[in-house]
Amino acid sequence: MRLRRDMRGWLLASPYVLTAVIFFLVPLVWSLTLLFYSWNLIAPVRDFVGLANFREAVTSPRVWNALFVTYRFMGIIIPSVMVASIGLALIIHHIPRLKQLFAVGFFMPYLASGVAIGLVVQGILSYGSPVNEFLRDVFGTSPRWLRDPFWAVLVISGMIVWKLSGYYALIFVAGLQAIPRTLYEAAALDGAGPFTQFWRITLPLLYPAFFTVLVLAVGTTFGIFTEPYVLTGGGPELATHTWQLEIYYQAFERFRAGYGTTVALINAVVTFTTILVIRRLTQSWGARHGFR
Repeated sequence: MRLRRDMRGWLLASPYVLTAVIFFLVPLVWSLTLLFYSWNLIAPVRDFVGLANFREAVTSPRVWNALFVTYRFMGIIIPSVMVASIGLALIIHHIPRLKQLFAVGFFMPYLASGVAIGLVVQGILSYGSPVNEFLRDVFGTSPRWLRDPFWAVLVISGMIVWKLSGYYALIFVAGLQAIPRTLYEAAALDGAGPFTQFWRITLPLLYPAFFTVLVLAVGTTFGIFTEPYVLTGGGPELATHTWQLEIYYQAFERFRAGYGTTVALINAVVTFTTILVIRRLTQSWGARHGFR
């Protein structure tokens, strides 16, 4: 009976296990062998180059630029998405009726295709669009949205914040619902206003949700690909050239599979290190408010 029960469990879990083995474990092992080879994805023979890929990657201006671009996106996206998602969560939490309907509505952008959103934004920001015509009529000029490094970074960051805010807001809503109402009532009796209640009660007690959203947002920032690929191709002047674009460029445009795999490994190490540092800093903040 125990063997039959175990077999039933493995059978039910087999789709996930097979998917993980085929699309994660096998490519991971294969990529670890490519780190030390030069291969163009076509030739039947791979040339062993040792640590040459690593030496080139750590000294490549393109790789360092991808690192800088990623942290610049992080500096814009993380604070913006935190403020936006907490704001949406507070709105949903205080809506008297039809909360589920509004929650689903805010969540919809997360389900939308990044390619479709990018094409829509590209049309809205094109030179002859009504938006730019209005700006030229009123101000005499319109920004070069996707051809200027400053505006291109802001446009892509805004798209990502708009897409993620509704999803992260649902996590904060769950955190808000877990806060006892008696704390607010006691604070109100002591004369605390809404602003004080938010900073002294709501924000500290949202730590579990805040921690989760922060880690997810940092990981998402290191995986930015679709938006800059569709809108700018990594330009202008490599201002939106992220890690993922560099990996794609080296592996599938220049056909340097070994070097592209090396850049991907460095990206993984940097991502893990960044998340670990942010996690430790966030945990120290939570410990000061009683979370262990």
